[in-house]
Amino acid sequence: MADALASGSGVTVAPNDMQMTTQQAADFLGVSRPTLIKYLEDDTIPYEKRGRHRRVLLRDVIDFQETFRVDRRSALRELARETQSLERQKRVTE
Repeated sequence: MADALASGSGVTVAPNDMQMTTQQAADFLGVSRPTLIKYLEDDTIPYEKRGRHRRVLLRDVIDFQETFRVDRRSALRELARETQSLERQKRVTE
């Protein structure tokens, strides 16, 4: 946190059980609200519905963000391995 502040980045402190609107959650994740709604409706991110309004917990949004990052890194590593394998096969056949 100190490093972020020292570099001029903003820091927000909030309880993990803070409820967020769908727009706040979308902004936090850097996605559009319709994209966030898709994640909610396919049960990727848990939510609670109060009347017509959906609410998500900050901890669930953070959990999704971390899972997404891990999955993305894994997919990129796999893509890199496949690319290297194809390059090796190409050199062998040339």
